[in-house]
Amino acid sequence: MGYRLAAAGACAVLGLAVAGCGSGGDAAQRDQHVLLLSIDGMHESDLADYVSAHQDSALAKLAARGAHYTNAQAPAPADSFPGMVALLTGGSPKTTGVYYDDTWARDLLPAGTKDCATAKKGAQVALTEEIDKDTDQLDGGQGLSGLPNGIAAMTGDPSAVLDPAKLPVDPATCKPISPSDYLKVNTVFSVVHEAGQRTAWSDKHPAYQIVNGKGGRSVDDLFTPEIDSKSPKGPAWSKDVDAVKQYDTYKADAIVNEIGGKDHSGTQSPGVPAVFGMNFQAVSVTQKLPVSKGYGADGKPGAPLAASLDFVDQQIGRFVAALDKAGLGDKTTIVVTAKHGQSPIKPDALTRVDDKPIVDAVNKEWAATHPQTPKLIEHSIDDAALVWWLADRSPEATAFAKRKVLETNGTGTDINGNPKPFTASGVDPSQVFAGAEAAKFFGAAADDTRVPDLFAGTAGTVYTAGKSKIAEHGGDSPDDRHVALLVVGSGIAKHDVADQVSLTQVAPTILARLGLDPGKLDAVKSEHTASLPS
Repeated sequence: MGYRLAAAGACAVLGLAVAGCGSGGDAAQRDQHVLLLSIDGMHESDLADYVSAHQDSALAKLAARGAHYTNAQAPAPADSFPGMVALLTGGSPKTTGVYYDDTWARDLLPAGTKDCATAKKGAQVALTEEIDKDTDQLDGGQGLSGLPNGIAAMTGDPSAVLDPAKLPVDPATCKPISPSDYLKVNTVFSVVHEAGQRTAWSDKHPAYQIVNGKGGRSVDDLFTPEIDSKSPKGPAWSKDVDAVKQYDTYKADAIVNEIGGKDHSGTQSPGVPAVFGMNFQAVSVTQKLPVSKGYGADGKPGAPLAASLDFVDQQIGRFVAALDKAGLGDKTTIVVTAKHGQSPIKPDALTRVDDKPIVDAVNKEWAATHPQTPKLIEHSIDDAALVWWLADRSPEATAFAKRKVLETNGTGTDINGNPKPFTASGVDPSQVFAGAEAAKFFGAAADDTRVPDLFAGTAGTVYTAGKSKIAEHGGDSPDDRHVALLVVGSGIAKHDVADQVSLTQVAPTILARLGLDPGKLDAVKSEHTASLPS
């Protein structure tokens, strides 16, 4: 399958990037800018179906002149933070240290620790709205007036709205650790910034300060309105299919401003970023909410989800038009993908299971014979998989936890709220990994201080105590991991790539498209991450 690029001079073309060329290769394979867009929740099937049914859409027009990767995989667990970090670092959780958006670090101290000499190690690391100064406010607690429509005035440095008292503490310095310090590697933004070029990004929580990467601030303009704050309707923006479109529009407006050479607010004119972009939440939110009904029995989007896809397409159309108006249409690589998918697609596959009784039962039975460890499961984050960190990591304890998961049967609810029995805690029995198995599953060392002690994938189970969700992500199923990926840019002709690729391969590709060295990414060096193939 030959790649359709202009001649690459002395360098051998192996894919979208040019291997063996430290600067990223011949100018024919370069662009001045890269616009990265994550349509959170968008499966490959969603993209293929949408393009087929909407030939005049912005997505179809991009697909008509780009590389469409039909077997792109998000890392497991397929959650927002591992996915976003993969796209920007070229690394998987074993290298980046980011296994989820709410994790446990065995080598850190709990938030608020003052006496670091005697404190016990082990801390929750929340990369969510929980670490905002004010979780109810769209600006994260900055104190702006005129919200929500005045959100464009929000700071471009979300560090300013993170509450240090809610951050884990470094035992060596006894100081709070920011999300970017928690990340073990640098990012695309780090490399581009060091090259003297401008960077920008927009995402859903101030906790996305993490994308600065190890080594300090590298995103010149980081716009992060809080999606889980209260909307004008009362509930969070993420709880309403119309409100979330309004929320996404604020970020889309920022992108249009940046294409025009301004900052996200439109008040300063620092120039167009070399690499910039945003995530869309409308599709992900609509997939989850029962009022939307999600997908039909045929796996095709229902009317509300179709409308959210239309909304995102319209915004992408705005970006393409703005690039053309600015004379940048033929100088910009556009990457359209998704941090994660969403599961299940088929409504009849859904089983909602309350995980609290499962966790409580494991803790209670263990404590009965191990009173020194009254809480075996030190931290759990269960969305579309069971992800547990244990207080006792011995083979006995991890084997016990796995056995209890496999032995637990019960009754959950189906998509209509009717009783639905489940076995093995709702997981796929062949996808339960504990102790050394879990470390091996993630490719991590056994003494990794952040790797989960138990990971159990599912095939349609959503862990929730109520009936407020019909889909989730965070697992290892195809619905979670098989995501959209489209790359459009100079020298790229329309073609499909059926090879399996990883979202980690986007990061080195971005740098190569800008003529920068992918080898300057820590995770690329560690994992030998290749750029996207032809």
